[in-house]
Amino acid sequence: MMTSAALLIDAFGRIRDSVHRAAKGLTPEQLSARVDDGANSIGWLLWHLSRVQDDHISELAGTEQAWTADGWSEKFALPFEVGATGYGQTSSDVAKVAGIACDRFVGYHNDVHDRTVRYLGTLSDLDLQRIIDRRWTPPVTLAARIVSVISDDLEHAGQAAFVRGVVERRTAR
Repeated sequence: MMTSAALLIDAFGRIRDSVHRAAKGLTPEQLSARVDDGANSIGWLLWHLSRVQDDHISELAGTEQAWTADGWSEKFALPFEVGATGYGQTSSDVAKVAGIACDRFVGYHNDVHDRTVRYLGTLSDLDLQRIIDRRWTPPVTLAARIVSVISDDLEHAGQAAFVRGVVERRTAR
C-alpha cells in the first residue's frame, strides 16, 4: 500500500519529469521566446514554478531555500530581489529571465525536487493533517498546502509545454 507521503513524492516526480521535457534541448533564445509580448516564456515558467516550490516547501520544512543556500540566485543572476518568486511580476520582468541555459533551469529544479523529496519522506499521515494556517476557512492543513504547490506547479509545467510546442512549430516553418 502506498503511503500519503509516497503519493506526494510521486506527484512531485511528475512535475520534475514535465520540467525536463519542457526544457530538453532548448537554446536560451527558445527558452525566452514568448507567444506574444504579454505572455510568459518557457524559462520564466520553469523558474517561477521551481521558485514557488522552493519557497513553500522550505518554509514548511523550516530550511533555507535552495535558491540561496545552494547559490542558485548567483548562478541565475536575475535583476530581482533575492526573495522574488515571480508572483506579481510584470511582462517586463518576465523578459528579464533570458539568456539562461537549459541546464540551469533543470539543475535548479532538480535541487528543489531533491529537497522536496527529502522533506516529504519525513512526513506521516498524521503530520499531513496538521493545521498550518488558521487565516482561512477551513483552516489550511499541511496536506492542502503541499497539494496547492503541486497544482500550481503542474499548471505552469503544462503552460511551458504548450509554449514549447508553439516555439517548435515556429522554428519548423
